[in-house]
Amino acid sequence: MTKDLSEIRETITSILKEHSNVLKITADTDDKFEVSGTVEAMQGKKKVDGIYFSTVVPKPKDVRFYFFPIYTHKDELGELPENLKKSLKGKSCFHMKYMDNDMEQNLRELVKKSVKLYQADGLLAK
Repeated sequence: MTKDLSEIRETITSILKEHSNVLKITADTDDKFEVSGTVEAMQGKKKVDGIYFSTVVPKPKDVRFYFFPIYTHKDELGELPENLKKSLKGKSCFHMKYMDNDMEQNLRELVKKSVKLYQADGLLAK
């Protein structure tokens, strides 16, 4: 288990980068890592070049993982594992204060399932 915020940030960004074939990096700085889709989609009432997917933002006491699929596809994603549920603040923001193997695996599965859901809805390329 690690509580090193730079390691936590790197773990989350690497999980997102595993899907770089369907997600484009729209920001990659020390302050923010953000990914969105690569196909035109409706985001609310507005057509966008790629639907927003996720942002990773380091803060002084944790790493914020803003994850839009948990908001848009809550029912399809089902019940979160307990360790992720404890980190979820609000509807779509995780405050990650530590990372262990279980949490990393749960995040990896959550992102993978979300990519598949977005692909099935035509929000991401296949």
